[in-house]
Amino acid sequence: MGRALIVLGLVLVAVGVLLTLAEKWPGLGSAFGWIGKLPGDLSITRERFSLYIPIATSLLFSILLSLVFYFLSWLFRR
Repeated sequence: MGRALIVLGLVLVAVGVLLTLAEKWPGLGSAFGWIGKLPGDLSITRERFSLYIPIATSLLFSILLSLVFYFLSWLFRR
């Protein structure tokens, strides 16, 4: 279990670094520009207050990760 958590953490760090670097390269930044700006994401901005709740983005990533883990478990069961 510990090794799986370490691998998952390293994968998350790698994805974060790639997304950060993608913003600096021309053309790639626009490819990931939709993340956090889906129609179901809530964003409230006031004079001294800002609230952001990425509901639709969280649901999309949850579905994608569920499919990936289902596929991986299917591969390792064989």
